[in-house]
Parts: sequence; structure tokens; C-alpha cells
Amino acid sequence: MTDARLAGTDADGTLESLAIDVIRGLAMDAPHAARSGHQGTAMALAPLAHVLWTRVLTYDAQDPAWPDRDRFILSAGHASILLYSMLHLTGHGLSLDDLRDFRQWGSATPGHPEVGCTAGVEVTTGPLGQGLANAVGMAIAERNLRARFGADLCDHHTFVVCGDGDLAEGISHEASSLAGHQGLGRLVAVYDDNHVTIDGPTELALSDDAAARFRAYGWHVLDLGEAAEDLDAIEDAFREAMAVKEQPSLVVIRSHIGHPSPDVDSSAIHGYSLTDDGITETKARMGLPEAEAFWVPDDVLALYRQAGRRGADARTDWEQRLEQFTGDRAAWDAAQGGRGVAGWADALPSWEAGAVVATRKAGNACIQALLDVVPGLLGGGADLTGNTGTTILGHGVQGPDCPEGRQLFFGVREHAMGAICNGLALHGGILPVNGTFLVFSDYMRGAVRLAALSGARTVFVWSHDSVGVGEDGPTHQPVEHAAALRAIPGLPVFRPADANETAGVWRHIVEADGPTALLLTRQDVPVLSGTDDHRAVARGGYVLAEPDSGPDVVLIGTGSEVAVALDAAATLTAAGRSVRVVSMPCTELFATQDDAYRTAVLPPGVPTVSVEAGVTFGWERWADRSVGIDRFGASAPGERVMAELGITATAVVDAAESLLTA
Repeated sequence: MTDARLAGTDADGTLESLAIDVIRGLAMDAPHAARSGHQGTAMALAPLAHVLWTRVLTYDAQDPAWPDRDRFILSAGHASILLYSMLHLTGHGLSLDDLRDFRQWGSATPGHPEVGCTAGVEVTTGPLGQGLANAVGMAIAERNLRARFGADLCDHHTFVVCGDGDLAEGISHEASSLAGHQGLGRLVAVYDDNHVTIDGPTELALSDDAAARFRAYGWHVLDLGEAAEDLDAIEDAFREAMAVKEQPSLVVIRSHIGHPSPDVDSSAIHGYSLTDDGITETKARMGLPEAEAFWVPDDVLALYRQAGRRGADARTDWEQRLEQFTGDRAAWDAAQGGRGVAGWADALPSWEAGAVVATRKAGNACIQALLDVVPGLLGGGADLTGNTGTTILGHGVQGPDCPEGRQLFFGVREHAMGAICNGLALHGGILPVNGTFLVFSDYMRGAVRLAALSGARTVFVWSHDSVGVGEDGPTHQPVEHAAALRAIPGLPVFRPADANETAGVWRHIVEADGPTALLLTRQDVPVLSGTDDHRAVARGGYVLAEPDSGPDVVLIGTGSEVAVALDAAATLTAAGRSVRVVSMPCTELFATQDDAYRTAVLPPGVPTVSVEAGVTFGWERWADRSVGIDRFGASAPGERVMAELGITATAVVDAAESLLTA
């Protein structure tokens, strides 16, 4: 690790004080230029950011993606101008013009941090609490990779800054509880206790003792009180936190939002309240040029550019260690890429047609088969690990006593589970999988949406995918959930017909560049003939059964209803109809195929019927008539519920005949 102090820093702190005020100036100027944004938190936390980026964090601005850098997450993403200011000053590639374009179309400085948009931004934050949960995932990833590949390749900390809003959101309770249980000693969170929300003082709705709460979770807590301007006290707190090996740490700091503006400690300064007069007065108080926006003097810029290269030697040393690494380099490289080692796809299982297998069980067989050839694979379920097929056997249970373990028990924490897995994925080195029942995807939608927005390679396994769940009744029987998930851009939602299609989805997962949703059956379903073409599955839809002559009607099925479509086709064929059956495991990927392929599968002018045990919403794009369930389910054995709600071959035959005779 590099030395805490910068060479040449002024002994009396005058330059550091000026540098902090320059950050505050930028925090006012950028939102003012945009006429939108959040000034106050960035101003209040300027000293904290200064300490982190000049004294504490190990990073190299010339290589923001260096794998062994410290991770910094701004969970309070509304204060994005603070992060953008530091990235500009330390030389990550942001220019002053980028700051001037804050919150504008196509800029590298959007209103909340977005990973992939701005070099140095680790995760996409904004919805409060998500960044804190992401940080938990990153800390787990660091520990797991360090245990498996050694400290020479992985040896860093994760820092996250959050505020009252982050800790008020329920996801923070889930994530922080798991972090304490896991004993994540390299996770350091800062709680900006500024007592201000948009509605007014936090006391309007909040009387928690955050320090006591986190101690109860098993965290190491340092309450700094009124130390937001004390650089040495802030640094000392970070050093103490970083020295704690078996607990995550929370640093509580009482800041004054908007300091040193005339709007300090007001709810207005949480947003954009300082305009011309307020900015002029605040700059005068700090001794900055009052009429010059985006002012960064040369000596301040030099200070921060030097800070931005503090980690250069550490990075070079790491690169040398990587070159000299005598461990399994192929596994390291595959893990870092989120891919498999050479020949990995050959490990995927296959099933003979005629077997009867629940796709959740087939999914688990795929996971087990891939563990040795996809080194980054890690995960588990939200207290439904065995039920969802996310059990990982023979590779240890992740925890302080087995940091190399690849089975992670999330407990009943669906929302945090999704966000933690996003952190695992965005850290690099981990391909995370998580599981719960499809009906509970509602609990984790915020994290799922951010996975899609971030391009995080998170694998969401949702089993018990239809009213076939049976006796648990409508509270546990999803009907609208597949359609709701399909509405999320960038999230391919697979509902495989059988075990072999499930293996095909897993091939897609390892080769994909973003998240994947996998909807699996509780009940056994037959293994069908012709479903073992992985490339066809990855196209989202394909012809599964073809008549001897051109089709009179096309039946489209997904998931367990592909078998229903085949049964209906047999009845229609016996009645003299020419029937094509299409399996469409992923409508989103089918929609991305070229016109020639789509029309070859679904010929224009040929009547089409879809069948899926869920709402018919969305199927109008692909089918002339849909057999589905546009109501909630009922408590009864699964087969009875399916029959009562019309998911039968007879219903599909009737729909097809009505189209053909119309």
C-alpha cells in the first residue's frame, strides 16, 4: 500500500484547505450550470472526499479498472458531483467541460453515477440503499478471491458513503445484517449523519440510533461526532476501520449540509438552492474568486493529480506479481472475465428425451457441472436454496471460517440478495447466481432493474414459475411476474421448456454480457425431442416441431406449456390440421433476431396461438390469440389449478380451431 501522505503537501494545511474549498466550488457550480442537482451533501463531504482520495484509497487514475484497486461507492448517489469532481481532479479522464455538462444529454456526468458511463464509477447508484448492498457484495468478492487466489493478486478494501436515506430504506437492514454476520473486515461504510431530508429534519420520520443498530449487527462502529472538517480525525478513523479484520466498520460523522453556505443545515440545500447570490456569498466566505465558475488553480490540480498517481507503484508491483503467479492462471483469467476455462461448455449435462425432470433440478445440475470449469461461479438462495436449485455442493459455505466457499446463504433477504449479487458481479472475478420463488421477484425488482441498467452479469434464478406451484395458493402463484420482468430493458427472461433448454440457457449465461433471468418449474416436466440445440435456445425462439407440409397454424409455448402445445398439436394433426410448434424460451432475444429469422419461425399470415401459464399481456406482439391466465390463482394441487384456469391442450386446440374457422 502507498504512503498516506502526499509528498510536498504544505505543512500548515493551507493548500489542503484551499483544495477542499475548490471541491465545494465545483459542487455549487455544476448544479447551477445544469439548473438541477444536489449541492449540499457534496459541499459537506468535501473534506471526507479529500481525505479518501489523497490519503486513504489505493488506486491509479491511469488505470481505473486495475483489479486490485480499492473500491469506492457513493451510495448517496444524488451527491454525484462530489464523485465527478474527485474524478476530474485526480485525473481519471473527466475534464472541466464534462463538469460543465453535468446532467446534460450524452455527458459523462449524469445526475447519478452510472457504471460504464464514467471511468472511476464502480456501480450505478441513485435508488437509496442499493450502493450499500453493492458494497457488501464487493467485500464478499474481495475476500473470496483473496482466499482462493492469494493476497498477491487480491488485497484491497471497499469503501461506501451513505446517508440517512440509505439507512432508512429496508434494503440497508438486510444487507448490513448479512455483512455483520459474514464478518466482512475489509468493508468500511461512512454514515453522513447530517440530520436533513428533502421533507425537512430527519426527526420528522426517523429516531433510530444508527450506531447502536450497526453494533447489534456485529459491526465495528466509530462515532466521530462533529469531525466533518477534521482531516486527521477522519483519516485516523479510516485507518482504525481498515485495521479491523473480522468486522465491517461504520464511521459515523455529523456533517452540516451545505457548509459554509448561508443555506447550511436547510432542507433546501439538499437539492439545488444556491444560485447566483448564494454562490457568490459562499465563495466570498471561502476566499474563492466570486465571479469565476469551475475555478481550479494549478497548485490544487497538481496536488490532486499527484494523488491520482499514488497507486501507480502498487499497480506496477501487482502486475509483476500477476506475471510471476504460480497458481492456476487460467482459472484467474476466466474468473476475471466471468467466463469458463477452455472447453467449459462440454461440462454441461444433457438428458434423454422422455425423461421427466423439474427445470429447477436441471438448473442445479448445470450449476454443479459448471463449478469446476467456470471459476467465478458463486451464489445461493434467499432461504430457498434447495427449493430453487441454487445449492452448491463440495465447494464450501462462504463465511469467515471458509472465505473460499462458493455457497452463499443469503437468508430471507431477497432485495439485498439481488443488490449484493450486483456488487459481486461488478467487482469482477465473480459470476453470481441467486435464487428465490418467482413470486418474490417483486421484493427484489429495484436491484433487478439496476442489474439491467448496469449490465451487471447477475444470474437471477426464479423457480416455482407458475400456478403449477399448487397448494400454497395465489400468494405464491405468479401470474403477472414474467410479463413484468420482460418489461425491463436489457434483461433477457428465459422460461425453458425442459432440462435440455435449461442447459442451453446456462450456456447463454456464461457467454452473455449482462444479467439473465431464469424462470424454472417446481413440478416435473418431460424432456422433449429437439430441445438440445443450445444455439437455437440462445436465439430466443425456434421451430421445435414441423409438419410435413406448410403449417396451417403455429402454436407457441414457453416453459412447461411447450409440452401442452405439443399435445395440442397432436390433436390438431389427427383432425387434419398442419401444425408447427415453436418453443420461445426468451421473447426478448427472439425480438433481436433479424426479420428473416423471425418470419421463418413465425410466417406472416399464418394464424398463431400462444400458451403460457401467466397473463396474456405482451403476447399480442407474437400471437393472434393467447391462452393464459388473466386472474390470480387458487389453492389446490398444481395440476388441478392448471386445468381449472384453462392451461390445457384442449384450450389450445379450441383457440387454434377458432382462428382457423374465423
